[in-house]
Amino acid sequence: MVWRRKDLLGLRNLSAAEIEHILDTAVRLKTIFDRPIRKVPALRSKAVFTLFYEASTRTRSSFDTAAKMLSADTYAISPPTSSVTKGEGLMDTVLNLEAVGADAIIIRHSCAGAPELAAEAVGCSVLNAGDGMHEHPTQALLDMFTIRDKKGGFKGLKVVIIGDILHSRVAKSNVWGLCKCGAEVVLCGPPTLLPPELAAMGATIEYDLDRALEDADVINVLRLQVERQARGLFPTIEEYSYYYGVNMDRLQRAKPDALLMHPGPMNRGVEIRGDVADGERSVILEQVRNGVAVRMALLYLLLGGAEIAVD
Repeated sequence: MVWRRKDLLGLRNLSAAEIEHILDTAVRLKTIFDRPIRKVPALRSKAVFTLFYEASTRTRSSFDTAAKMLSADTYAISPPTSSVTKGEGLMDTVLNLEAVGADAIIIRHSCAGAPELAAEAVGCSVLNAGDGMHEHPTQALLDMFTIRDKKGGFKGLKVVIIGDILHSRVAKSNVWGLCKCGAEVVLCGPPTLLPPELAAMGATIEYDLDRALEDADVINVLRLQVERQARGLFPTIEEYSYYYGVNMDRLQRAKPDALLMHPGPMNRGVEIRGDVADGERSVILEQVRNGVAVRMALLYLLLGGAEIAVD
């Protein structure tokens, strides 16, 4: 398959074939981890800028590591120490980054649609690292990579996503991607955090966690966004944990070989118990490692990497 897209803005508009091609490319590039020198010259002389208007540990470091392993030059732009503090808007910022030689700009922004607007303004590649409550495509792709690596595919799998679905860009990207590739997706959470209209995306809505977990192949636990508690979307954190926290007893309702996932950061003891997060079914740290491979694949495809990277 020949990759023809300039940008990676979301999974809603990607085909199943495109998603599988990204994952196939990530499989090949993941072998770089096993080399004595974990670096190849595939993107030598390419300039990759990260522009994060929101805090990030995993996504930002993962993109930076991925670019460096492909020998790209990387530059981190932090809005609090940039001209953004002087009133510079997003469009002027990305246009200036392109003017100084950016081949790719990786954007995280609190406003849904910001990466798409940036992509329309510049000729270089734009990658969405999370925009508002819209999408987080690279997180969904690394989740899908992990599932496919462990389960061999998606068709016939029951994937349960638990938590604050309303505000989760991770959940939305996962639904778009997994449904397109043949998985059954069940969204579970309290009614105030799980609007029924999300069923139009192709997922099943379930408010009872014990029922949702029956015969699950994959359990993806989302972070409870505690900072939104002041809005009264659920009575107390303790009550949320009682009804929707994943513990060892609840885990037994899933299949014996069910995968336990979490995009991070975790609120241990709230949406997930520590013994579950660290247990034998957990692939949470593998998700982090797989995130580097997936982001390598995206940079490689978007920037036309040399074939030496996967020889």
